[in-house]
Amino acid sequence: MGNDGAPGPKDRTDFDQRLAAARHRAGLDKSNSVGEPQAEGRNSFSLAMRLGAEMVAALVVAVAIGYGLDRLFHTSPWFMIGFVPIGAIAGFRNVVRTMGTTQKD
Repeated sequence: MGNDGAPGPKDRTDFDQRLAAARHRAGLDKSNSVGEPQAEGRNSFSLAMRLGAEMVAALVVAVAIGYGLDRLFHTSPWFMIGFVPIGAIAGFRNVVRTMGTTQKD
């Protein structure tokens, strides 16, 4: 460190080397060409699972709300029938929004 407390050039290169080593150990370094296809496949699989979960979660919440309103107002399938398309639209909207953010990355 210099006299003013700022890190010097030697401290900076040491930090950069330690950071690069830690990123490599954690699998965050994209320059690793050997593990890149496996990481790409893993990322694609996790994205597909996330999109599926988004869609299913939206539908489950919509059906639960519809079922609860049907029980509350004694209107057996009508609220549930009405909320299923709303849940499907919400799930599809979440999927499109998620895909839009991954396309930018």
